[in-house]
Amino acid sequence: MAKAKKVSVYVPEPEVAPVRLDIGCGKNPREGFVGIDAIDFGQAHVLDVRHGLPFADGSVDEIHSSHFVEHLTGAERIAFFNEVYRALKVGATAQIITPCWQHSCAYGDPTHQWPPMSQWYPLYLNKAWRDVNAPHVGYVCDFDYILAGSWDPSIEGRNEEYRMMAMNSQVNAWRDLIVTLTKRAES
Repeated sequence: MAKAKKVSVYVPEPEVAPVRLDIGCGKNPREGFVGIDAIDFGQAHVLDVRHGLPFADGSVDEIHSSHFVEHLTGAERIAFFNEVYRALKVGATAQIITPCWQHSCAYGDPTHQWPPMSQWYPLYLNKAWRDVNAPHVGYVCDFDYILAGSWDPSIEGRNEEYRMMAMNSQVNAWRDLIVTLTKRAES
């Protein structure tokens, strides 16, 4: 009887589900994301992210955080963005939504920390800009960013020209800042 040949069979690695985090999710974690909040609302992780994220360097595919960052102090914000950078994969994104500094909702919640978030904050998260303009801050992250916003319902139906004028000169025009950060490779 002939000896059977050993045949090598390729067995693909099982696909690993992407790691998507909703930080500060509250009672309603975003669909398809793992909820993280310091208060137990029944989400996946009860965790105070001011002490870091329990994920390996470069292991997270996407982060979403809506109306959380404004509750952090200035020093906590620096640590938070550095930690988001550490945990994200290169090219992965984090969408951060906060009240815009010029809208009343930025000041309405007494648990919001000073200063309110402005359109300038993403600049500090980009290493090239920071090296020239703000080398004194404690950021080590390096993100590209896209800045967007949501209009207050009172001007949402107005034409683009009016909204742009209102955004630059009126309070309560731009309600939320919606910043999409993309992790740059370390240089």
